[in-house]
Parts: sequence; C-alpha cells; structure tokens
Amino acid sequence: MNILRSTGRLSSVRWCPSPNYGPRPEGTAISLLVVHNISLPPGQFGGGYIEDFFTNRLESADHPYFLTIADLHVSAHALIERDGTVVQFVSLLERAWHAGRSCFQGVEECNDFSVGIELEGADDVPYTPQQYRALADLALVISSAWPAITSDRITGHCDIAPGRKTDPGPAFDWPGFRALFQKRQSVVLRDKQTQKGAL
Repeated sequence: MNILRSTGRLSSVRWCPSPNYGPRPEGTAISLLVVHNISLPPGQFGGGYIEDFFTNRLESADHPYFLTIADLHVSAHALIERDGTVVQFVSLLERAWHAGRSCFQGVEECNDFSVGIELEGADDVPYTPQQYRALADLALVISSAWPAITSDRITGHCDIAPGRKTDPGPAFDWPGFRALFQKRQSVVLRDKQTQKGAL
C-alpha cells in the first residue's frame, strides 16, 4: 500500500503511459472510484483500439467512427479487458481525463478526486466474470491505499454525469459486484485479524 500511495502504480499490471493527464489540485484527497465502459468501434471488442485511443495513436482511417473522436484527448487510470487483463495508463496520483463535467454528492469536477476504471464493454452487453473479479481486486487495493473510497463511493459514470453519460449501463451487475467486493474485504480483514492474533 505504501508503494502504491507513493508511486500511484498498480503492481502486476501492464503499464502503457498516456499523455492525457494533469496534476490533481493541491491538497485534494482521492476519495472516489468511477466505473466506465468503452468499446472501439462501439460494440466491438479486441483490436487494441482503446489503448491507441488513450495514447493518442488511434488511426482515424481504420474505421469511420474513429473520425468522430479523432480530436479527443482522454484517458483513464486503468482498463480492464474482456479477459480480465488490466492495463494502467495514468498514475493514480495524477488526474486522468475520464469523467468530464461531473458531480458527486454536490462536489463538481470528479476528475480532481477520483480514480477512473474503464471496462471493455457496452451498456447492454454482459460483462465477464473475469472483469468483475479484476474490478473487485482493483477496488480492494485502491480503497486499501485510500480508505476514503468506501463501498458507497464506488459509482458509475452515469451517476456523476446523468443525462450526458450512461455507462457502465444496465448490463453492469452492481449488487453482484458489491457483494464480491465486500467478500474480498472480509477475507482481507479476517487475514489481518489472524495475523494479529498470531503475534
């Protein structure tokens, strides 16, 4: 946890740095995790286009849709692919450009204080078990490093930008994810108590 808090780099994930980030406002505490989805082209998976998009290498000639997003400069802290593989683009200490105009519990500009995790997917396509497991594991690691990210401060893009964004969409199983996340938390807490009792 100390390494994550000092470097912002997740361990055991592939690092693919994006230029699309900036500093968090001074004194801002990381206190929110935002779940997104993305597929490029829309509704299609694989191909490496998401990675190209977040690193400003997307070839607009590869698909007509890419012409409509050619001038956008966005990112997320990490992407979870369909098979559960995690790719990190921005240090968690930095401000990734994932939320846009947004508000959570009356506080605007969620990019300032949030971590953005993208799932390779679409609003109406079921996410994979591997993605839920990877997301729960990431949420556990991140919330352990920044305890202000409690279960009720893990939210969807649609919830911080209603009317503008719809992801992760109705296909995302929030009750199932939260149950998995809480199970992971319980295991960690039990292990800590066991270790403490052994001392």
